Amino acid sequence: MDFAGPNHVWLNVYEGDKPFLKRNGTFLILAGQFFQDSEIIAMLEKVKLLQQRFSELCVLGLHTGSSASFAADRDHVIDLIMKEYITFPILLSNKNFAEMENGACYIMFRDSENPLVQHEKDLDIGTLYAVVEEMQVLQKQNPGDGNSSMACLKSTWTKLADAVKEPYTVSPIQNLLLYFPGCISADINGSRLFFSDSNHHRIIISDGNGSILDCIGSSPGFEDGDFECAKLLRPGASFYDDTEDCLYFVDSENHAVRRADLERRVLETLYPSSSATVEKESLWTKIASKLGFGIAAVEAKSEEFDPQSLVFPWHLLKSEEEDHCLIINRSFETLWVMNLTTGEIKDVIKGFQKIRDTCGNLITDKLSLLKEMPSDWLEQQAGTYLSSKDTLYATLISSLTAFNGHVFACDTTAQKVVKMNRETRACSMFQLVNYRILGLPYWCSFPLERIYSLSPTHELWTDHLQHFNQLPGRTDIDIKVDIPIDTELVEPLHEGCIWRQARGAATEVSGTNAELESSEKVGVAQKWYDELDNLAFSSAAESETIVEDDDSTTADTRNFEDDKVRIHCAVNTSPGLSEVIIYAPLYLRLRRDANVDEEDNQDKHAARIADILKWGSHGLTTRDSCIQLLSRSGKDLRDLVFVKPLHFRIRIECPNHPKAPDNTKDIILTNSTVGVHVSL
Repeated sequence: MDFAGPNHVWLNVYEGDKPFLKRNGTFLILAGQFFQDSEIIAMLEKVKLLQQRFSELCVLGLHTGSSASFAADRDHVIDLIMKEYITFPILLSNKNFAEMENGACYIMFRDSENPLVQHEKDLDIGTLYAVVEEMQVLQKQNPGDGNSSMACLKSTWTKLADAVKEPYTVSPIQNLLLYFPGCISADINGSRLFFSDSNHHRIIISDGNGSILDCIGSSPGFEDGDFECAKLLRPGASFYDDTEDCLYFVDSENHAVRRADLERRVLETLYPSSSATVEKESLWTKIASKLGFGIAAVEAKSEEFDPQSLVFPWHLLKSEEEDHCLIINRSFETLWVMNLTTGEIKDVIKGFQKIRDTCGNLITDKLSLLKEMPSDWLEQQAGTYLSSKDTLYATLISSLTAFNGHVFACDTTAQKVVKMNRETRACSMFQLVNYRILGLPYWCSFPLERIYSLSPTHELWTDHLQHFNQLPGRTDIDIKVDIPIDTELVEPLHEGCIWRQARGAATEVSGTNAELESSEKVGVAQKWYDELDNLAFSSAAESETIVEDDDSTTADTRNFEDDKVRIHCAVNTSPGLSEVIIYAPLYLRLRRDANVDEEDNQDKHAARIADILKWGSHGLTTRDSCIQLLSRSGKDLRDLVFVKPLHFRIRIECPNHPKAPDNTKDIILTNSTVGVHVSL
């Protein structure tokens, strides 16, 4: 199958994922004009919910347009994929279909037969849920091909492929410092700002000067615990409660409300309540869930859909009524009134006008801040699918806050935060610093071990792979990295952001006592053989002989010098094959050339950033569209900070231990140093 042609292009599909169009199975297709229909967002929410609830459901999108606007349509749909966090494949076609003459519609069918077309845009999610569930039951009763996904899912030791999907088409944009910074709130008395870095699945806490103080969330998922371990899935709006020193926020893709205790640095889930689920789960189910095995999920019966439950909450307002909050979805079509003490939903209100009437002064205060912002900024934030100015303003109420005489606003078009002085109306980019608090971003590393997966995995990138033959003992690895000549390092690489692991016949010993390291023998098998030797020989314990290589030198700790990043790693090796894996993030920006005026050359800067980030198998079509996303910000892209992930693999092969000449039992351990030079 061709992913692109003169009349079509597939988005959100990567090379090797051709089986996504399986012939048998249950299909749900959302067809229509994805960015010109004002009601498409509400329909997208329903489709995404069904995609989450039914793992075997094949969900697709179909956008139709004319040949003249094909390129522009592609750019708009890619923008929509990022903004609405769409993970299913979308087919763009410049041909028209009779089924879509009346606007957007749902198309449902099983095994490519008897399609059911629904044009009712206000179709209740419960109705769609029931139709899909009925088709799924028929599919289970008639599995058909023994190699189908349903048959594979019943395998006990099958690991479900990446339970959390992310939009693939715009994944290179993920390497920007901020990736769809959707919402912001403030702690006025404590001089703290809370940014929802939504598509990075984290909340960044900073002071008024931009110094990062803390970060909530480690990776996409749904898990409570310490800030470093907790998992979020596209956090949205938040508000700070100074009496509890807690931050309440909505976890959009998890359909949840979370509570972060800022003093204890612990994240809890307020809604949905997990007590009932925990009581039903066995110990093995919990362990299997942690390991990523979907054994229980395969046989479990789907629960009935609760129309009162939260669905993709995005806005969160503290109610004038004590201990209550107001939660609104992104399409501004549903409002939930929740008790903050019990987590119970008290009321559900439908309709844009009813929501505005209910929220009253809470929305009015936010709208007054929006009216202070420059008109050109508001135009940039406007989506092509919004039908009115009122709807635009309402969807942006969580994107800005007043703080210390300024208005701070999230710019999801330019992937940054804007700071506007309320007296002078001067706008500037709010620059974050102290990136070490963010640690190693989750997308900079890959699972090292994989059990059979139901779908192809993404191609892993490696900046450098090198082989060495060394004698057993301690090996110091000194890596020197040349950053691109037209970039500069925004902050030095911090030790806490470097992730090292040794596999095979080696162990990573960076930072431990050198004398103990050099005499340590590594590897379970080697220690077992040594114990046998001690039992076989009755002589007194002999000391090991340590020989240092004449030309070995002590590697410097990592630093930044002469446009080179240095990373040090020390391992102890035993006979056999070892592999040392190192991940690290470099925060870069384009270097300014004082002799050349390139301020207006946005396309050139955007293309250069794209090349540095290595688009790989994403293809030229996606690359061109994402360049458009970068270049349309209207600001100098040389101020944009982006992450260059580093991935090194050093393979070391060691022969058997050399023996001391005067005693065949004594072994010799060597100290050696290897140098690795990498140019990005």
